[in-house]
Amino acid sequence: MRRRSTALSAFLLAAFWASVAHSQTQTDSGPSLTDREKMLLDRIEQLQQRVSALENKVANNTSPTPAPAQTAPAVPSSSSVQATPVTPPTPEKSPLAFSDGTTLNFDFDGYYGYNFNHPIGRVNLLRAFDVTSNNFTVSQAGVVMERAPDLSAHRRFGYRLDLMFGQSTDAMQGGAQNEPRPQIYRNIFQAYGSYILPIGSGLQVDFGKFASSLGYESNYVKDQLNYSRSYFFNFLPFYHTGLRATYNLNSKLSLQYWLVNGANQTEGFNGFKSQAAIITVKPNNAISWNINYFEGQQQRDVVPALNPGIPILPTQPGLSITPVTTPHDGRLHIIDSYASFNLGSKWSTALEGDYVINRVASNSAPTRVYGGVGYLHRQLTNSLALNGRFAYLKDDGGLFSGVTQDLKDVTLTAVYQPVDGFQTRLEYRRDFTNQPFFLTNNPAVLVKSQDTATLGLIWWFGGKQGSW
Repeated sequence: MRRRSTALSAFLLAAFWASVAHSQTQTDSGPSLTDREKMLLDRIEQLQQRVSALENKVANNTSPTPAPAQTAPAVPSSSSVQATPVTPPTPEKSPLAFSDGTTLNFDFDGYYGYNFNHPIGRVNLLRAFDVTSNNFTVSQAGVVMERAPDLSAHRRFGYRLDLMFGQSTDAMQGGAQNEPRPQIYRNIFQAYGSYILPIGSGLQVDFGKFASSLGYESNYVKDQLNYSRSYFFNFLPFYHTGLRATYNLNSKLSLQYWLVNGANQTEGFNGFKSQAAIITVKPNNAISWNINYFEGQQQRDVVPALNPGIPILPTQPGLSITPVTTPHDGRLHIIDSYASFNLGSKWSTALEGDYVINRVASNSAPTRVYGGVGYLHRQLTNSLALNGRFAYLKDDGGLFSGVTQDLKDVTLTAVYQPVDGFQTRLEYRRDFTNQPFFLTNNPAVLVKSQDTATLGLIWWFGGKQGSW
């Protein structure tokens, strides 16, 4: 439009000056202009004024077309903590993301696993989620509703509710060994409310049941590198109930404090409250480092009265009033640290180290667990990734497995994600130790290793973006 207007202007100007020159020649050498010539000159002047006005209007309204907004960097670089493929197309707004900031989300995770030891009962020992072999298994079906607080939207309060169903629920939600009444809360993985107090940059306080941040791995498979979980995910706490306070000193340093019932205790089974202090350091966008310390008493002060059952007093089933004969006042201490590193658009890695010491009584001999895990991620194509893991766990005194032993696992997982919301995972894992421990098809025969192959299928959709 601008080019056509310029050409027209040039043409009219040329015509105008030609007419002026012609008229000037006539003025100098001959008679004056006729009425028709004067009319033509007036008409040319009017047209020139209109063209000038049109050009000014086009110039004021024309500006470089802005680039479309992106929800992620065009090509991830070393500034991202996790290696991801090239930028996906901007997602359409989900009908499950509501105008008040609430999102509704669903996930389903199922698998078929095969244990080459052919273990009795088809049991994979030391697994958190993939606990059975030669079975088509509904591992997890989840529903997540969240309305996170957001000061930029003038919203100081929020909440989150995670409902969980399926085989992994029984592993994640504890059992009679650490829950007085596990069946009451079993399908509630997280349920907490949040409020940001007007202190400094904002002190967020959460109350309720929330997932533990001890250990690098977490609950939802879609957000993990491997399908199965390492020994430390299985050993460290899954969740806590109580208070959690978080304060961001700046963009690089965050502090957190917990005051909770205990480890994997929705209802506490003693009167002692556990504590945790957590430091998160992000020196740049490529590195994230967590330093965690947890301590508390994890022994019962009453004899369990499992529910269901008939209560001996007019109270709810499962609430015991029978004290233990020998007080157990020993402490559990967990030192956990992990860091993730982005090595470019195709590579990322993570490291975890743990040291745990526990005493049943304050004067009893301690048991210990220590070791670490290494992770490596390679993005092969936009939809295909290869992830590896190596874990070493020293179980000194049988705190984790019931036997003093040196446990290791080597895991290789291929992840294929053709579209956002669906993944297939093919995984090979080898567990091995220095003691006969793993099951075979003969209950009297134990071996030092177990090998498994697993196919996992994961679906998810909802309004929440990123990790759940």
